[in-house]
Amino acid sequence: MRRRGVQSPLAPGALACVWGSGGIFLRIAVVLSLLAAAVASSPAVAQQSFAAGFPARILAAHNVERARAGVTPLVWDNALGTAAAHYAARIAMSGVFAHSDRAARPDTGENLWMGTHGAFSVEAMVGGWSSEKRFFTPGIFPNVSRTGNWEDVGHYTQMVWPQTTKVGCAIASTPRIDYLVCRYGYKGNIDGRPVGYAAR
Repeated sequence: MRRRGVQSPLAPGALACVWGSGGIFLRIAVVLSLLAAAVASSPAVAQQSFAAGFPARILAAHNVERARAGVTPLVWDNALGTAAAHYAARIAMSGVFAHSDRAARPDTGENLWMGTHGAFSVEAMVGGWSSEKRFFTPGIFPNVSRTGNWEDVGHYTQMVWPQTTKVGCAIASTPRIDYLVCRYGYKGNIDGRPVGYAAR
């Protein structure tokens, strides 16, 4: 198993695309979970328990850490979720695991994660980012890491950034790898700004 994090009008449910080129087939399974009410109204989609519970599970994983840090909870944002879904699919199709162009997402933060397909729950994916708090120390960004490198805590600080109020996420998968993309409004990790308190 492997996992890795990088500090980086669709219907809800699971969308699968299959195509071939030169005899090579790649399957992209993009989880697009937007409105719980819409999910519940569609029997076919409602059977996708992972997709149906995706926004709530992502929010819970984030908001547990935000509560521990003493900041207000996030809310789910459909537009951010849709944008995250498009970019997750792009990563899966290209195999290039890197942040999107900041100019294309002004005022929007981004966390990225990748790991072995099917080996990690949503909570474990987000937990990889949360685990960075062991290196976190409250302070003025970027001086917030015990290691001296803010990138060692950058996913965590985006999760608990005081001015961030909303999040939208999506997962895209190949037969071997799952990719999680979360987008945040407003973006965190801004130089010169204070960032909260680690759980003690």
